[in-house]
Parts: sequence; C-alpha cells; structure tokens
Amino acid sequence: MFLRSSADICIYGGAAGGGKTFALLLEGLRHIDNKHFEAVIFRQSRPQILSAGGLYATSNEIYPHLGATSVITPNVQWRFPSGAKITFAHMYYEKEKYGWQGSQIPLLMFDELVHFSEGQFFYMLSRNRSTCGVKPYIRATCNPDVDSWVASFISWWIDSETGYAIPERVGVLRYFYRVDGEIIWANTREELAEKYCISPQLCKSVTFIPSNVYDNAALIKKNPDYLASLNALSFVERERLLMGNWKIRPAAGLYFGRGQTVIVDSIPDKIIAICRSYDLAATAITPDNKDPDRTASVLMAKMRGGMFIILDVVRVAESASQVRDRVRNTARSDEMVYKCRKITIPQDPGQAGKEQAESYVRELTGYQVIICPVSNNKVARAEPFAAQWQKGNVLLMKGKWNDVFLTELEGFPDAVHDDQVDAASDAFTTLANVGTYSAPPDMETKESYWDL
Repeated sequence: MFLRSSADICIYGGAAGGGKTFALLLEGLRHIDNKHFEAVIFRQSRPQILSAGGLYATSNEIYPHLGATSVITPNVQWRFPSGAKITFAHMYYEKEKYGWQGSQIPLLMFDELVHFSEGQFFYMLSRNRSTCGVKPYIRATCNPDVDSWVASFISWWIDSETGYAIPERVGVLRYFYRVDGEIIWANTREELAEKYCISPQLCKSVTFIPSNVYDNAALIKKNPDYLASLNALSFVERERLLMGNWKIRPAAGLYFGRGQTVIVDSIPDKIIAICRSYDLAATAITPDNKDPDRTASVLMAKMRGGMFIILDVVRVAESASQVRDRVRNTARSDEMVYKCRKITIPQDPGQAGKEQAESYVRELTGYQVIICPVSNNKVARAEPFAAQWQKGNVLLMKGKWNDVFLTELEGFPDAVHDDQVDAASDAFTTLANVGTYSAPPDMETKESYWDL
C-alpha cells in the first residue's frame, strides 16, 4: 500500500518493526534507470545512518544487487550504473536546512519524521522539485509521538479517543494548503482550490498508512524474540511502539503501580551485584521553602535469578555539607552490612556539574564510584526500570521508607518530586547488564555475602 500510494506526501509506520526503513529504501529503486534522478533520505544524525542494522547496513543488503556502489563521505551515497543517486543525509540543527538551499530533490524521504521540526520539513518541501522527468514527491516514516507536530498533521487519520489509526481512512488522500504557517485541509484538490481561490497545483495530497510488527511476517520469523522485546516494554512504550498509539502519553500511574511489587521480609535469592545510586540536592527545609527537592539514594541489588530487590531508600532535605557527610557515612554502612562498594553519582550538565561529580569521586576514595550523566528526559531515564517493575521483577525490602517511596513512584511523572525515581532508575541501569548465571569469580568464596 505504501509503495503504490499516489499521494504527494505519504507517511508510513506509526509503530516499531513494520519495515519502515526497508520501505523507504525500496521506494527509490523505481527511478534508478533515470540517469538524472536523485533521492535523499534524511535521518536526524549521522550515527543513526551508520548504526548496526540502520539505514546504511540495510541498504547494503539491497543496492549492491542492482550494481550500485557507495561512498561514505561527505554523505553516504549510492551510485547506480545509470548515474542515478540515492543519498543518506543528516539534519540535526534547525539551521542545517539552509545547507540545502538551491537543491533539486525529486524524491525527498524522512526516516523517523518526528525527529525533525516542522520548520525543517516544510522548508525541505521547497527543495522537492525536479527537472529529470520524475514528478516530485515525499515519503516519510515515523513512530508515534503525541507531542510532535506530526501527530497534529496526521490527526484526521487517527481516532481521537483510542489513539489508533482509523481503518477506513488508511491510505485515503486528503489535500492541504499552507499559508503563514497555518495548514488548511479539504477532501479534494478542487474543493480546496475553489474555496481559497488558489491554483490546484498549490494543493498537496497527503495520506497516512500505519504498520506494526505484526505486518512484518519476515521479521517475526527471522527474529521472534523481537516481539517479546516489544512486549517487555513499559505500558506507555508498549502502546506506542507495539500498538501504534498516537494519543498515549506519560501520566501518573502508568509507569509504577503499587500492586506491581511485593514487599518481603528477607532477601529471597543470592545477590550477584549491588549498588547505591544518588540523586543529589543541597537544600534544607526553610520557612520560605517547606518542600524543596530532596537528596535521595536507593540501594538496589540484582539477584541470581534475574530479579531485583530494593534494600534501602533514603530521602532527606539537607545542606550541601550535610549531604556530603551523609554520603560518606552511608557508604561505610553499606560496606559493613551489605559488602556494597559501588556508588553512582549523577553529573548535571555544565562545568559545575562535572566539578561536583569529580569532588565526590575524590571524597569516596576506596569505593567504586560511577558518574552518571543526567538526562533531561526523565521518562526515558526511568523507562527501563519501569518495564521491569511492571513485570513484577522488582521486590522491596520491608522498611519505614516503603510508603513514601511507593507514593512518589505512583505519581511519576506528574508528581512534584521525582528524586527517588531518578536514583532508582540509575541504580537499575547500573545493575541491569550484570550476568545472571554466577557470582563474580572473586566473590565465589564469600558465602556469608551471597547468603544474605
């Protein structure tokens, strides 16, 4: 359906695993016997083009069979025997769109359109022109993003209640005219041209065609574990990437539910790795600020069977010097009680954040201190932890901190504070890649540790 669409602009996808990149690569092949034909496929960054299994790697499975050869610099470009070219380019910053001024691109394609701004997309429409005999047209792929301009652009094809594509509208053409940044829609080119007294040639046709992993029988047969990986995502990400939901967004209760964990009195399995992670603040409670951000720390362990257990959570509002004293004292306590010597410290952006993190490394000499650069996207930071929480793979040790911890998690990401969520997310990320089959060789004889 995507490859035979007659739309000037066809947007394809709306979920993971539907063969979106493969479809773009095939689209350009219909014109490779035209020696003057050129196409450009945009991704946001060059690493995305060259990543394993990405655009360039996939094209290497197709284009050489048609006699094409490639060059890597300055942009990745495939050159076909006729002289036709397909270029892979990146456009990260808004200003980079002006580097294409004067270009003529008969076939313009965007892989993951939601990664590009509305300004970049519509500016590049002005470069979508042709003198090679191929009528200019645009193809794009994307995954759902409720807050993107793309969600608004294709809203006619999406059910406003469910967030899923409306079956009877799939592949249906609509027409738009854009003036002063406003998009005006109509059901036919003639209707739009007559209503606004414009030439029909100024009206572009658009359609949306959804796909998901269930449409890609070849992928499921070759890599059946991919479906399991999508099902293992947190609820919000599963709705987006598996089900193609364009309306789902992070909201309280969708990431961490109180009923998705079990509080235990003792550690049920042998521990193979343990660490304490911090989310730092340096503000005490004052009459003018009765609810400041807290310093939070989470002591988490990974057990032999692959499950995780949170052993202790501390959350305090203290001054900078008090926080440093607490970090040192807690490190000593963790070492005595749990043989824990691994600590993660967040590093905020900028020089001040770097200096603060390095000062903690110096103060905690003798411990394994890991610096974790802080991401501004707290939801993305928490999502891997949330996925395991929702599967019931995270236990809590019974403690006075349980209720406060669970209340904050249930309110994420809408709650005022997320200190404990950030600390727990960093602890989980640190432990997640530790093997689940045996204890580290140097710890095999320490039965008192593994039998905690």
